[in-house]
Amino acid sequence: MFVKPAPGRSVRWPGTMRLLKAQGETVPETGFWLLCLHNGDVVKATPPAASAAPATPAPSPAHLSGGAAAIPEPAEAHA
Repeated sequence: MFVKPAPGRSVRWPGTMRLLKAQGETVPETGFWLLCLHNGDVVKATPPAASAAPATPAPSPAHLSGGAAAIPEPAEAHA
């Protein structure tokens, strides 16, 4: 679920003690976060929309994209 701190509140993540970001974060629906919600320490919020610009895909290796990859020649033994 996506929550953000209620106005005037600071809430820490259990375990790490890091503060929940003011703009909100996705948290697991555990007893801790449900209790924070019930007590009014956090409020449910809508996650920010994904950016309109598409992410640039990482280049794929030649062996996955169907392109021919050069196979190294075995080293010749010199006697």
